[in-house]
Amino acid sequence: MCFVIVLLDGFDTAAIGFIAPSLITEWNISKPELAPVLSAALFGLAFGALLAGPLSDRLGRRVLLIISVLIFGIGCFSSAFSVSLVQLTVLRFVTGLGLGAAMPNAVTMMGEYCPDGWRATLINLMFCGFPLGAAFGGFLAAWMIPQFGWRSVLLLGGSIPLFVSVLLMIKLPESVRYLVAKGHPVEKIRATLSRIATSAANAGSFYMTERAHVTAGKGGIWVVLSRSYIVGSIMLWLAYFMGLVIFYASINWMPILFKEAGLSPQRATLISALFPLGGVGAVLCGVLMDRFNPNRVVAACFALTAISVYGIGQTVRNVGWLVLIVFAAGVLMNTAQSSLPALAAAF
Repeated sequence: MCFVIVLLDGFDTAAIGFIAPSLITEWNISKPELAPVLSAALFGLAFGALLAGPLSDRLGRRVLLIISVLIFGIGCFSSAFSVSLVQLTVLRFVTGLGLGAAMPNAVTMMGEYCPDGWRATLINLMFCGFPLGAAFGGFLAAWMIPQFGWRSVLLLGGSIPLFVSVLLMIKLPESVRYLVAKGHPVEKIRATLSRIATSAANAGSFYMTERAHVTAGKGGIWVVLSRSYIVGSIMLWLAYFMGLVIFYASINWMPILFKEAGLSPQRATLISALFPLGGVGAVLCGVLMDRFNPNRVVAACFALTAISVYGIGQTVRNVGWLVLIVFAAGVLMNTAQSSLPALAAAF
């Protein structure tokens, strides 16, 4: 279920980049005018992610995940009926709020269910949904836009999350760690854990066995900013920030830049979709992180990303090489970026 949430997150985040060339043509606007629309969802993502932590601790992982999926589903669906740049910008911001709250909560939910020895592998496997959703959106957009217009991409990107949110209400369990930490009734915890292990059906009480540094009288953001965690937190933020600059700049602007370089809109969209498709490599990276020093594994991926992204600009005139380099850059970039949540969860 978390994989599907992240898959839809990737689809709806990348959708605006794939429809951007059509917006420029249909609404007769310049690229600078389009910039706020492309950035609106990303600002929404930032605010949504900031709010997600405190709200998740208060409401629970399950409730916030369902609310998040509903918000970005409604926002994306409504965006299809925009008649101006201002309307589309506002609705993309609302969509971003849901997208930003959904992803970290999906990672938290997975992290709180995973055994420690498999945590990075399983979180990375789940996180592969994001680049796959973005790539799938590109391939679909290349087919749908000539047939049904750019609005059809947003309608699809909004209607599926609305359907999925109903399934989540019925089937999604709450995090057991959250239930235990918040002192929920034994019966509720027992019912959830019994779906994993039959031995839980006879348990009379539940308690946490993890040993972690505790900051007296502090919780949430104050733990993250405490002396024990501040250096690691800042390093994770910097790596995440710079990685997202590359990722979102690439998936949002590649279709426009490739079209300017002489490629047809359809071919530009298809080649751009190869970039997020490379995220499937994150599974292998998760296995390596569980076996070796995870910091060094992620650092090596970022170093190779720098070389490959530079290569995209040098091969844009040669379609054969461009396809190869864009996919290689996508593998490295997405692998590095997708591995950071697993790194953060373990930290």
